[in-house]
Amino acid sequence: MKSAIFALGLAALSACSAKEVSVHDPVMAKEGDTWYVFSTGPGITFYSSKNMKDWTPEGPVFKEQPVWAKRAAPTFDGHIWAPDVHFHNGKYYLYYSVSGFGKNTSGIGVTVNKTLNPRSPDYRWEDKGMVLQSVPLRDDWNAIDPNIVEDGKGGAWMAFGSFWSGLKLVRLNADWTGVAEPQEWHAIASRSRGPSVADKSAGPDEIEAPFIFRKGEYYYLFASFGLCCRKGDSTYHVVVGRSKDVTGPYVDKNGVDMMKGGGSTVIAGDKDWKGLGHNSAYTIDGKDFMVLHAYETADNYLQKLKIMEMKWDASGWPSVDQADLNRYRSTQLPTP
Repeated sequence: MKSAIFALGLAALSACSAKEVSVHDPVMAKEGDTWYVFSTGPGITFYSSKNMKDWTPEGPVFKEQPVWAKRAAPTFDGHIWAPDVHFHNGKYYLYYSVSGFGKNTSGIGVTVNKTLNPRSPDYRWEDKGMVLQSVPLRDDWNAIDPNIVEDGKGGAWMAFGSFWSGLKLVRLNADWTGVAEPQEWHAIASRSRGPSVADKSAGPDEIEAPFIFRKGEYYYLFASFGLCCRKGDSTYHVVVGRSKDVTGPYVDKNGVDMMKGGGSTVIAGDKDWKGLGHNSAYTIDGKDFMVLHAYETADNYLQKLKIMEMKWDASGWPSVDQADLNRYRSTQLPTP
């Protein structure tokens, strides 16, 4: 009996000491029987898993910085932000952003690979360069946080944006590597209460990280309101609006247009977790999941991966169970 209790104690100790996956701005894709998570980090950090809980570090996507990065963001230091990954035309397209923190000296690029498996002989990222750039004093928007959505008519759109005048949507060209001509732009969400100004300052409009998820007859626009990256003072939280047209208008549960500050809260912080946000969303085996990061209070506000099932109410609005923040615990496996 004592040996059994001792074994249970060791197992509990091991579970408590297991290292969790630490990410910002996670997105996910599946190839074969393996899941991959990509996140903000030096060269873009990524992990692989067979079960969405035990994750193997796979190193950076970029061994060297994108050749165009310093041109768009002179203070670029190798830290690549907010990726998004999609399978298209037999290849994986990984969108990413470079920027000066708090500035709109920013650019969005895309790199392409036949496979996500770094042990495959076909594994080789081919950078296609910059898709879009924002320039201080010229633009009242910020070219970071890309997300790609297909419109069901053969077209693809890129949502993006952080602070300034809010979130934008632009139509992509046929090969998904640039803006389509003639250009088609839409403003889809904003918290601005004043005139739009192409200023160097981000201003007070705390909105970023668009992710558009299609379900049934609606496109759901998720966004993060509040401030990230401030440990216990982080106010980041996830909101949502929806539209029957990919270009909007997106409205919240109360019918408020997201261009007028609308957005219904899906999940926010609590005593155990702060800074929840920059989510993505996926349908997996008939269920819908939200993937996001959250800062754990008990671990000095370290950012951690969370994967939470989304449920839908009778009116077709998504929700997640706050208790799943504590239920879902990832494990970072040793580097191969």
